[in-house]
Amino acid sequence: MLSSGISLFTAFIAAVAAKELAKDVERAAKLYDNGLTHQQIMTNKESTWARQREAGAFDAAQYSALDYTACVDGKAEAVPGDAMNTFRCNNVDLYDFRSHSDLGSATGEGSSSWGWTSPDGRELIAIGQADGAAFAEITSEGKLSYLGRLPKYTTAQDSIWREIRGYNNYMVIGSEAVAHNIQIFDMTKLLDLDPASPKTFTQDDLTGLFTGLPNGRTHNVVINAAKNYAVSVGAQPRNSSCASGLIFIDLSDPANPTSPGCAAQDGYVHDAQCLPYAGPDTQFVGKDICYGYNEDTLTIYDVTDQTDVKVISRTSYEGASYTHQGWVLDPNNQEYLLLDDELDEDRSAGLAAGGHPVTYIWDISSLASPKQTGFYRSAAYAIDHNQYIIDGFSYQSDYGAGLRVFDVSSIPSDPTGNSVEEVAFFDIYPEDDAEPNGGVIDFVGTWSSYAYFKSGYIFINTIERGGFVVKRTN
Repeated sequence: MLSSGISLFTAFIAAVAAKELAKDVERAAKLYDNGLTHQQIMTNKESTWARQREAGAFDAAQYSALDYTACVDGKAEAVPGDAMNTFRCNNVDLYDFRSHSDLGSATGEGSSSWGWTSPDGRELIAIGQADGAAFAEITSEGKLSYLGRLPKYTTAQDSIWREIRGYNNYMVIGSEAVAHNIQIFDMTKLLDLDPASPKTFTQDDLTGLFTGLPNGRTHNVVINAAKNYAVSVGAQPRNSSCASGLIFIDLSDPANPTSPGCAAQDGYVHDAQCLPYAGPDTQFVGKDICYGYNEDTLTIYDVTDQTDVKVISRTSYEGASYTHQGWVLDPNNQEYLLLDDELDEDRSAGLAAGGHPVTYIWDISSLASPKQTGFYRSAAYAIDHNQYIIDGFSYQSDYGAGLRVFDVSSIPSDPTGNSVEEVAFFDIYPEDDAEPNGGVIDFVGTWSSYAYFKSGYIFINTIERGGFVVKRTN
């Protein structure tokens, strides 16, 4: 009886704490619309990375290759007795590690990653680095086999901000570097390469290049494969005609990408997910919907007509510091959405005041009136970054806390988040293990992971070290 009362009380607290809010227009004008908060985040990141660079953390050659290591009693001791090669873990084994140097980069500084599976089942990964994108195969034994790389575009400077997404057999690659443009690379070019002779591709090997950005830079790229288009988001400057919003890119002919239009109505978009709508809001069934993560709001767009986009709703929430990224729980029934905030831990805001990453749960059964129903809080001490949801599990990259895996399948029956459970993790940044809270609130460790391979292998790209291949044991 007591436990039942506690559960009801916990659910009540979650409902009270989880609250959607109207966009605060005055606050937005002071902190977000002018780019102030985003620039502060980028400056903080650059400061951290400059410190790491000065300390030698980006000298990737120092990180030795690591082989299969089982997670035993909460640790994967890849090098016995070496704390810097002992990784905290739960239900995840290490299969391989290769440094950015091993993966062909002169600079290292890892970022995004995305995978592609060939028609005959080979699993290949594109790996973002400051000086380009590396390509590797993950073998059936879970080993990384480096095949080659595509350098940054010739007119651009190095930039750690390199985002990669897959469209059919192509990788779509954007960067924050001015004059980089968006590269479109055909992954089938890798299939006949000999790993004994990795190939450095040139810009002539691109299938296509999209040059329609205001100054050639984009913060991120988004793909709607079902509708054959990409979206550039966060393409600065903010005073351009598209206001760093959604810039649509028609990929029906990847060799000749063109833009039918853009959506500037809610200004800067940091990240988005665009999908054909399938869900309970019957007036939008069959429409094309983009869920935008717009610094201080969840903004939902009807993009069915890309020349005349409609904003359906824009909603903020208590503790909103920097609305960063999110993903729908089920693309075939878009009733719930998970959202992460990149700055709430750093600013000790709202639910994240203790420094433990918070994921916000949204009921989007009415696209015009989304409701924040709850949240779940990680036991890790870190900043949450990107998450992707696959078959009821959220695979979240939490900077210094590494890969965290949450069972979120309970959310439709318990949208408070009380039943969400962390079921696995692999901490790729042992440098902070001895800190007072077992971690740090800083932009170190992992930027991204890719968990869509049918083999179960998960690729983790890290900022300092290189690429890990891991696999869940449960």
